[in-house]
Amino acid sequence: MKLIRPLAALAVLAVTALPAFAADVVFPPGLRLGMVPLIGLSTAKTFPGFESEDGNVKVLVTELPPAAYGEVVSAFNSNPGGTGGVKQDKVETPAGLAYFTTESGKAGDTPVKRYSMIVPGAGFSGYVAVQIPENATKIYTDEAVRQMFASATTRRQVSAEEQIALLPFKITDLADFKDIKTLAPGSSIILADGDESVGYEARPFMILGLIGATPQAADDRARFAQEAALQIPGVRESRITMSEPIRINGQQGFETRIDGVSGKDKVPVTVVQWIRFSSGGASLRIIASAPRDQWQAAFTRFRAVRDGIQPKG
Repeated sequence: MKLIRPLAALAVLAVTALPAFAADVVFPPGLRLGMVPLIGLSTAKTFPGFESEDGNVKVLVTELPPAAYGEVVSAFNSNPGGTGGVKQDKVETPAGLAYFTTESGKAGDTPVKRYSMIVPGAGFSGYVAVQIPENATKIYTDEAVRQMFASATTRRQVSAEEQIALLPFKITDLADFKDIKTLAPGSSIILADGDESVGYEARPFMILGLIGATPQAADDRARFAQEAALQIPGVRESRITMSEPIRINGQQGFETRIDGVSGKDKVPVTVVQWIRFSSGGASLRIIASAPRDQWQAAFTRFRAVRDGIQPKG
């Protein structure tokens, strides 16, 4: 989070009697962690969280795996005094006991204060990183940041509509998948019959997302698709059973199927990977998995979702 412009716009706040906070908890789109942002901050345009109008004050909000919270608590307890000028503290929040650090640093040549907080959530750990230029710390004080952290609140789930609206493409057919979860806000999502608390492997699920630059030559695309399929996380003992070029909604694509096992119980699964290549920009990648004894019915649903993905605009 680089700070590259002065905080001239915030100077006005220094001579007012406005309180340090806005009124209500705000959840960044697609996230289950929210808080009451400091006055002068609004929802960021290019990352999940909040920022000042000039972009110099930033509050990044994200979700980490559930185990992350316990790891931080253990680290705090083993070294309560902190190290290297990093101050450790904790604060009660509506979400639970939050742990946070405060330290000074630089963003380029700009002196800054940085704060990092972690808080427990249901099936995730909420994480917040704050960066404030030194010339704004009289407005955004340590106590003000602490109070913002103290307002941290979690919600049980984010509606499917809110999550899908963040994607750069439209999903017109969910094929009766009920569990919808953002993996990376604005770029990837999972549709599942199971849920994260028990694991996805034992029932059909799909992951839809974008990948960066892909090969243009047909032979290179075949090799790329096969290598990507064999590296799908969580699938072991993988064996390609089919790999061929296809057209997906009128665009060049590639379909690759593999058999393997997945999850701690080594569930036998069949997985299909579709890549819809783009001549410029990101390509669409779909990974769909089902236990082998559920494959036929699941594949019909997978195709319905795939064929219902449309560009926005």
